Amino acid sequence: MARPWGLELPHWRAGLRVAGVDEAGRGALAGPLAVGAVVLPPGAWPFRDSKTLTPRARARLAAEVRRVALAAGVGWASNREIDRLGVLAATHLAARRALSRLGLAPDLVLTDYLALDLTVPVLAPPRADRKSPSVAAASILAKVARDRLMVGLEARYPGYGFARHKGYGTPEHLAALARLGPTPLHRRRFAPVARVKLR
Repeated sequence: MARPWGLELPHWRAGLRVAGVDEAGRGALAGPLAVGAVVLPPGAWPFRDSKTLTPRARARLAAEVRRVALAAGVGWASNREIDRLGVLAATHLAARRALSRLGLAPDLVLTDYLALDLTVPVLAPPRADRKSPSVAAASILAKVARDRLMVGLEARYPGYGFARHKGYGTPEHLAALARLGPTPLHRRRFAPVARVKLR
């Protein structure tokens, strides 16, 4: 049987409840960003960085996260909040919203290089989504939730390809942006969008 692993292992041994936090969508040109927060019980979990997984694997593991987690939540920051606050402050806002949805107070928060200002200790090493099953689980929840939202917005804003690129700056998206202009979903302060808007 596999052994428990990860950054949270010594904290689990100390009896602490550890919340992993990670985001999806910070670099997109359109749509909100999502932050997942997950508290796992001590164990040997199969969760890993959502960027390394196929969409099918992410969906399967997101369901597993929801099944086994002591608490899980997703917080959002809209594209308008990103424009108003900046992407880093908006990420902090979404992270606080995700943590507020847990329904329990963690003793420690682990993030992927996101130095949150909280009343509990925060550890924010780089690449934590590769070193912590809790952070990886949070990344999976955030990515699956955001992707589903962007797929659902495809019908409202046809021609942009949101179901395929999820709002990121792919060649298809940039071509559609140049041809059709920005939608209400677009982040107006992001340079590719601002350039089109100013024409």
